[in-house]
Amino acid sequence: MSASMIKDLADVAKDSALVNGVLMRAKDTPNSSETVTYAPFTLFPTPVPKALFAQALSVQTLYNRLVDLISQDQAFLEQSLASTIKVDDFTRRLYDIHRQVETEGRAQAVVLGLNRSDYMIDQGDDAGPSLKQIEINTIAASFGGLSSRTPDVHRHILKVAGRLEESCRILDNSPCVGLATALAKAWELYGSDRAVVMFLVEEVQRNIYDHRYVENELWRRNVRVIRKQFEDVCNTGYLDKDKRLFVDGQEVAVVYFRNGYMPQNYTSEQSWEARLLMERSLAVKCPDISTHLAGTKKVQQELARPGVLERFFPEEAQAVTQIRATFAGLYTLDMGPEGDKTVAMALARPDRFVLKPQREGGGNNIYGADICRVLNEMEESSERTAYILMDKIQPCPAQNYLLRSDGPLTPSTCLSELGVFGAYVRQGKDMVLNECVGHLLRTKSSEHSDGGVAAGVAVLDNPLLV
Repeated sequence: MSASMIKDLADVAKDSALVNGVLMRAKDTPNSSETVTYAPFTLFPTPVPKALFAQALSVQTLYNRLVDLISQDQAFLEQSLASTIKVDDFTRRLYDIHRQVETEGRAQAVVLGLNRSDYMIDQGDDAGPSLKQIEINTIAASFGGLSSRTPDVHRHILKVAGRLEESCRILDNSPCVGLATALAKAWELYGSDRAVVMFLVEEVQRNIYDHRYVENELWRRNVRVIRKQFEDVCNTGYLDKDKRLFVDGQEVAVVYFRNGYMPQNYTSEQSWEARLLMERSLAVKCPDISTHLAGTKKVQQELARPGVLERFFPEEAQAVTQIRATFAGLYTLDMGPEGDKTVAMALARPDRFVLKPQREGGGNNIYGADICRVLNEMEESSERTAYILMDKIQPCPAQNYLLRSDGPLTPSTCLSELGVFGAYVRQGKDMVLNECVGHLLRTKSSEHSDGGVAAGVAVLDNPLLV
């Protein structure tokens, strides 16, 4: 296409994003809706192999079950995180809350999980491309709202570009409906029409519209929603004699954490006390503290050990095979011969690996020469157990244009990451809902090693199945 046609298409695309509600607040006024812009996105959808896309969707309900089973296995969590909590203060604080809740006994039998499993397509060798999991996000998995709005944007762009057949291949996608359905089911099982769903949100709320789509689906179901921050829980939160949680005078049926996944989210000791208060309460937590811990990188690495998946699926060989097929190579950095071997392997070929700390939110991973620098600094120190090592996935690059409100309109060599949303609700021993509820494609320039949409690196995209 000519440069002028690309420019015209980009103008149409930006208007289409605004018309369809693919929105973010302006960077300089993140807590005001007076000025908004389009959320960053690709000009064209990205080709994704149909079979691998189907594989990612089909394994999601198994991942939902796996996360839920891990959250109930206290011995496994303790064993998996034993070395990490000695050196990683954030994980230790979370684990301390988990231990206190388990000692007291869980107040609520209803468990709600909204997670997103993220993958890249590895070019592989002679066997051809394969789906490999990057991580599973068990807390504050974002973009279920905005990704419900992007299909119509890319359909319109392709039609304007004269690519009608391709526009028909853009899939419908409504994660916000599925996420809200699970939240509403948990609210219903809590059993009080007066109680509310509380979104626990960050102080800076530039990505508020992603939340609003889920909120609006709840309001359509006549489920009341409030938005509060840690400070609000600190100042007005309390438990009554039955451990019911009240915040600002309102009984809370479900706490939906869209905050609390990074150390900097806990700005004071009072923030940690607020997290403990919510975890001890009768409110359904999404996620509860044990499900939060089930999503740590260390647990991900432990699951890749021989025989560990069989612990959770003892009579389901097919489930084990399906999940294990998505694993990349994962290696421990615990002290001892096995961890020493991992260090030596990483130092010899740092370009083949990623060093991952126990953090969410994007932009935390370590690559290339930095792996050598970090490991050399702590090779003989137990500090290394705060990390895991993972094979670096080699995705197939594609050409595209990344549309940002402050960015140039230039072609980029891009890499994409496919996320799949899962939702489940368990009451006691009964799984009352377990579904794959949608997908998310994020794309970034190949010059960036790490970082998501919220971190300002990746942009929203759609799969074009091929």
